Amino acid sequence: MNKKVFILVLLVLLLGSLALAGCGGAKEEEQTLVFSSRLWSVPAEQEFVKKEIIEPFEKEHNVKVDFQVTDDDSIFKQVKVQQDSGNVTTDIVTVHSGKMPVWIDAGYVEDVTALVDSWTDRNFMTTFDKDTNRDGVRYFIPAAADVYLLLANNQAMPYLPEGADTDNLSWEQYAEWANNIYNGEGVGKVCVTGVPQNSLIYQFGATALSYGAGFPEINTPGAVKAWEIWASMKDGFSPGVVNIANCTDPMKRGETWLSVFHNARAGEAYSSNQTQFVLGPAPYGPAGIGTIAGVSGYAIVKGAPHKEIAEKFLEYITRPEIQVKLSKGTGGFIPPVEEAVKYLGTDAEDEVINKALLVLQNGVTSGVPSSDYQDWGAVKQVFDDVFHTMILKGDGTVDQALLDEAQAKLESMKK
Repeated sequence: MNKKVFILVLLVLLLGSLALAGCGGAKEEEQTLVFSSRLWSVPAEQEFVKKEIIEPFEKEHNVKVDFQVTDDDSIFKQVKVQQDSGNVTTDIVTVHSGKMPVWIDAGYVEDVTALVDSWTDRNFMTTFDKDTNRDGVRYFIPAAADVYLLLANNQAMPYLPEGADTDNLSWEQYAEWANNIYNGEGVGKVCVTGVPQNSLIYQFGATALSYGAGFPEINTPGAVKAWEIWASMKDGFSPGVVNIANCTDPMKRGETWLSVFHNARAGEAYSSNQTQFVLGPAPYGPAGIGTIAGVSGYAIVKGAPHKEIAEKFLEYITRPEIQVKLSKGTGGFIPPVEEAVKYLGTDAEDEVINKALLVLQNGVTSGVPSSDYQDWGAVKQVFDDVFHTMILKGDGTVDQALLDEAQAKLESMKK
């Protein structure tokens, strides 16, 4: 080999090694999208989201998604520290509708109006615009909506009042059903979440809205009527309700037979053994089918380090077909995209979503105005205390003085 050829070979080898080093460097600099969510706290749901939703996106875009699940307050505190320090590391958050005003007021989320308007294949339900939008600007994209559904164990069906229909059940019939079960079995089988500061406020709220009350109201005529319904079936509540934080498990185990609760949690039980349960819309009252209608929302954090890939991720996860896949895999949340309906089938999860859509479209709904109060946990506690004092320990009568006192406490907690 002559000298010129030798030098040429060395140059080729050197350029090749530099190219390889460059490729290795690019691989090491692979983008990581940080996604903090309040949704999907159930381990099986998290695994589904990671494997079935996030992994395909990661492979398609050659990125990693750091998917973190925690509560609303922790996410806000985390992002606040980042905003205050000027070192933003979180790209996308999922926030409950009750917390959205706080994020918008703080200026921690980006305007995504133009981004959403550029998606011509989907339309988001306008029901939630009052939470996700402000002054014509969209900050949040709705995700995983929820309402309240009736779930009954088949063992409860022999006690269903004569002529009653689980797809068109009044609250009076629901209470009669609960009492029939108690009289026949010698023990109450109705499930509510009696553990303090849980979801009892929403379960009661569904009844109260059915009688014309607002939410959260505790002593108005509509609310009083709702308490009368609950008091009339005081023996029908499961004796274990004081220790129940989620009705899914006791319903699955058959410890409780009857409940009106969050559709995704009802869906989780229903889908576990469809032949064991009957699913229906929440009961109705004179004002209609009352339900708390919650929704969460995706947002891009102000100053997100990977804004471009965050926009691609939101385009992907809000596609109608992905919304249905995500909803079915996490218990039966409502996909708040109008075009998602055509992707629904006949599985148990599809039935949950269809029943929930029926309630959302025809029911008397209320959101969760947690941002209007100094401490929403304390608001929940007021309802818990009334339930324990007046219903579980009471004699079946409604104490107006106790309710008036409770309403005064609620008023004092407003911001």
